[in-house]
Amino acid sequence: MINTIMRGVVLMWAALFGAIGVQGLFASAPYVDLLGPLSSATGVNTARADLSAFFLVSAAFALIGVLRAGAARALVVPAALFGTALAGRALGIMLGDEPTPQVIQAMIVEAFSFSLMLIAMRQLAKSTPIP
Repeated sequence: MINTIMRGVVLMWAALFGAIGVQGLFASAPYVDLLGPLSSATGVNTARADLSAFFLVSAAFALIGVLRAGAARALVVPAALFGTALAGRALGIMLGDEPTPQVIQAMIVEAFSFSLMLIAMRQLAKSTPIP
């Protein structure tokens, strides 16, 4: 039962971040809003490519991790991506970046995502693979 719930939560997570990645790839307005004054043509293009890649790769490996038999280890990829992003934000704050409400919110999402992937990987690795 817990494995089914865990798979469902990770699938919903993957759907959300996959949708964010696809939306940013084809309609970069969310990324432009996020970047604010950094939204030059080059900045928007870089954000479209890099942020979409971040979210799409995370979502793809989360799907692989929960849908392929015996592939729970694939969840280490989104865990690593979100953990690295969280560490980068924490370092930025330690170096003097302003911890705005948006930064704090992003850190909460990254910490949740990092933890979810590691917990799911551990739980699903010791379970019977799906048929």
